[in-house]
Amino acid sequence: MSTPRFAGKTVIVTGAGSGIGRATAARLAEEGATVIATDIVETGLLELVEATTEGAIVTVVGDVSDAGTIAELIAAANGSLHGVANVAGIMDGMLPAGEVDDATWDRVMRVNVTGPVRLIRAALPLLIAGGGGSIVNVASEAALRGSAAGVAYTASKHAIVGVTKNVAHMYAPQGVRANAVAPGGVATNIEGRPQSELATSRIFPLLGALAIPVAQPSALAAAITWLLSDDSLNVNGAILPSDGGWSVA
Repeated sequence: MSTPRFAGKTVIVTGAGSGIGRATAARLAEEGATVIATDIVETGLLELVEATTEGAIVTVVGDVSDAGTIAELIAAANGSLHGVANVAGIMDGMLPAGEVDDATWDRVMRVNVTGPVRLIRAALPLLIAGGGGSIVNVASEAALRGSAAGVAYTASKHAIVGVTKNVAHMYAPQGVRANAVAPGGVATNIEGRPQSELATSRIFPLLGALAIPVAQPSALAAAITWLLSDDSLNVNGAILPSDGGWSVA
């Protein structure tokens, strides 16, 4: 029997209580990793623990944009870290620039950009000390175009692409890779209801015409775990669409 891809490795996964994050954490655990799983909702983390091998999941309940949560995640790694999956994210009600309020803008940018950057910053010393590792950020189809979401979410996911490419370039000599996955429609519980008549009139006709398929979280977990693994050793700074072909339309 071959050795599991993540045997002896520790990986942090944010947003692990549901959706893509839970599927990613479960797959990593199945493939031998010790997963430090975090989410703002404890219930989902407890369900993840119950569904996986005993001892494979270490949970941290908290907001990924909070410095205290980041410190707990790094402490839980106990000096050994091989990968980070920044999955946690929130939507913006599809509010365009003329309608977005300051609270929505600030919250989306804090969770979708500031949180991942803080975690990357905190994780880099451990990854480098261990000889390198892999960082995978979850972007979005909204990182590739302007017609998929509101202005805050779109800006935040474009920012994550920039973060990914910059980290990939800066830390490649130390053996750290950074890549991103750009999902299209995924069956998760992320709040995506439009709060704007303008957005509804501009975005939804396009989505209907393209007949975009909705993927299961496991499909995204497959892409994320591949990028976290040594199977993708020669891939760095890539933005991998996993969107059922939306990005080629």
